[in-house]
Amino acid sequence: MSSKNGKEKPRKEKGPGFIARAKLFLSDERVPKVIGLTLIFFALLLLVSFVSYLFTWRADQFIPPSERAINKIGQAGALVAEWFFSNGFGITSFVFVPLLLFTGIRLVNQTIPLPLRSFYKYTFLALVWFPLTFAFIFSSPKIIFPWGGAFGEYLYSQISFYIGWVGTLALIVFSLLIFLVVRFNINFGKPVFSFISKKLPDIRLNEETDVMKWEKQIVNENKQANVLEREIEPAESEQKKKAASSGIPEFEIVDPSVSPAEPHAVKEEEVDELQVDIVETAEESLLPENLHINYDPTLDLPDYQYPTLDLLKVYGDEKITIDEEEVNKNVNQIVETLKNYDIEISKIKATVGPTVTLYEIVPAAGVRISKIKNLGDDIAMSLSALGIRIIAPMPGRGTIGIEVPNIKKQVVSIRSLLASEKFQNSTFDLPIALGRNISNEIIVEDLAKMPHLLVAGATGQGKSVGLNAILMSLLYKKHPSQLKFILVDPKMVELSIFKTIEKHFLARLPNSEEVIITDTKKVVHTLNALCMEMDERFNLLTKCNARNIKEYNAKFVARRLNPLHGHKFLPYLVLVIDEFADLIMTAGKEIETPIARLAQKARAVGLHLIIATQRPSVNIITGIIKANFPARIAFKVTQKVDSGTIIDASGADQLIGRGDMLLLLGSELTRLQCAYVDTPEVEAVVNFISSQPGYPEAFQLPEYIDDKDEAAAGNLDPNERDDKFEEAARLIVQTQQGSTSLLQRRLNLGYNRAGRVMDQLEMAGVVGPSQGSKPRDVLIKDMMELERFLAQKKPEKVAT
Repeated sequence: MSSKNGKEKPRKEKGPGFIARAKLFLSDERVPKVIGLTLIFFALLLLVSFVSYLFTWRADQFIPPSERAINKIGQAGALVAEWFFSNGFGITSFVFVPLLLFTGIRLVNQTIPLPLRSFYKYTFLALVWFPLTFAFIFSSPKIIFPWGGAFGEYLYSQISFYIGWVGTLALIVFSLLIFLVVRFNINFGKPVFSFISKKLPDIRLNEETDVMKWEKQIVNENKQANVLEREIEPAESEQKKKAASSGIPEFEIVDPSVSPAEPHAVKEEEVDELQVDIVETAEESLLPENLHINYDPTLDLPDYQYPTLDLLKVYGDEKITIDEEEVNKNVNQIVETLKNYDIEISKIKATVGPTVTLYEIVPAAGVRISKIKNLGDDIAMSLSALGIRIIAPMPGRGTIGIEVPNIKKQVVSIRSLLASEKFQNSTFDLPIALGRNISNEIIVEDLAKMPHLLVAGATGQGKSVGLNAILMSLLYKKHPSQLKFILVDPKMVELSIFKTIEKHFLARLPNSEEVIITDTKKVVHTLNALCMEMDERFNLLTKCNARNIKEYNAKFVARRLNPLHGHKFLPYLVLVIDEFADLIMTAGKEIETPIARLAQKARAVGLHLIIATQRPSVNIITGIIKANFPARIAFKVTQKVDSGTIIDASGADQLIGRGDMLLLLGSELTRLQCAYVDTPEVEAVVNFISSQPGYPEAFQLPEYIDDKDEAAAGNLDPNERDDKFEEAARLIVQTQQGSTSLLQRRLNLGYNRAGRVMDQLEMAGVVGPSQGSKPRDVLIKDMMELERFLAQKKPEKVAT
């Protein structure tokens, strides 16, 4: 526009519009704080007015407008409470107080973890169910107080009109049961309402991705990462008890049942400061907001209950009973035998254990140790003992030890070990209760620090019981999300009892029908699959600069790793092989090579091996295996050479059997009485675990395909297709997952047929070549393209 003199007038700049100003106003961080404080203020007013209404409702209900209400909030409080109770939801109106309060708190402080979404959902359900229930219960005309409110009375009148009061009651109970089943998955075999003590996070048991689990567990209130420390226990102490008798050297009997200390060496493990940056990509916008809330893997099974000690048997009080007559007799016989060979001793001390008594002697000056060492058979004959073991000298004590079996042996039950403070308070990653030593001290070791265990012994000497004790220790201490077992049992009978906990603690190959592996070929595939799992885990650790599984999981728990980039919580994997000799004889290098590879590298990624055999010969326990199994357990063997093969020393041939064993950790050799666990006890524990909700399936190991199978698959005729080819192609393209295990599960195919269909899909160009443990690439990206592809060529189908 021009002015009269021909010059243009300057235009006024327009300010931001209403929507822009509203967005700017709402983006101010002070606005939600003001709104939040307002909601908190009204929540408190509602609370006071509602509570006051419970006592003043008769007076306030019909009060004239000109008179002052008795309600603590005055006239406004009386009117609001009257509206909510009489015209609204009755006593259920109290749910609006925490609703406003929690919403206000969340607006004031965004970092406070409050599960608002779940709370809103349950509030809505409560506003329907409780008014109806209260209206049904207090439907008598004599009851004036509006328990269900107008809303509840309306619901009750409408429902009871159509189905009567009996039908209304049935509907109330039925809806409650449906809610309990959907929300808590209650077990009707347990006492009623036992679910109340269970956790509340809303995690459903279905096949969810790690990202979905991550988002659902954002409400978890576990704010502390795992404690990464080792327990330090007091030094060994013994209560000594002296007993003197004429004619023999001074000796003392040690009673280990009188408050013995339980020492073990201080073990240190420092974890570097968590430092890993989440890779910055556009995908990070999908992550949850409150990344400061720690991830809790146990929320995968929030209702899981650990086995209780009452499932195990009690074998007496298990206190050491000292038979002084037997001890004094053995002392006299030892001294007399040594005197016959001109060996003088200055002191002797007896320490009574559950099955063996240790006699420590201090020889006189000038006596050669080798002279006493060679008298083992003579001392055994004089004592009429089943077999003795001479330790010359005792490490760090300056004495010579003579271990003599007790006449009355006592049972060391697994219950006494698992109930001990040492086991209950253990912070070990994989604590295993092994037994009691000669001083009656409970021995609990960390499998993660061993890091692998070799168990050997003759048939019937306690090897299988020892394996069961180890497995039971881990079942009592670990959650199913933290630990998985791979069980190999060529004998087909020893470990089959654990198959019922498949969906809780077991892992298997995608193509395996039996979760307990018995076939030698499947064992080879499993070991190679574990090597693939190991390599995949090392790749994950390398990406985030973690040295071991503990550091990696600590970073994942602290939400410093992004599941969108392939990261996930890694459970410990424990491979248990019950009869290793049978596998070596049938498969040889196919077994030994992956075992050696796993033993050398797998400890860092949380994969540990327990190998047991009853034939400890050098062709079974080879030098490669021994070098990578520094922790070994030797039960009684028949030959001294077998003892040397297991523990590189003699002694295992002198054990008395029935759980008597030698534990070698590093260079320290300790004699123990193994914990006893009977088969009915194991059955009770696994039945207790299997009766609870578990995962949809066992933990899946990577899919391993033998080179021979691939060579056979390469001979397929490209003009022939399986009946399930098109259905499999649609499933693969729809899910964009080129996995043989997916075809097995969704199409109900066997492993061989599923592999053949996958090979046909590769030849047809639907999926790419195999990539080891990773799914194949899907080359066709949408269903329309796939339908055009299928319509181009229809080769002859081959029924199978």
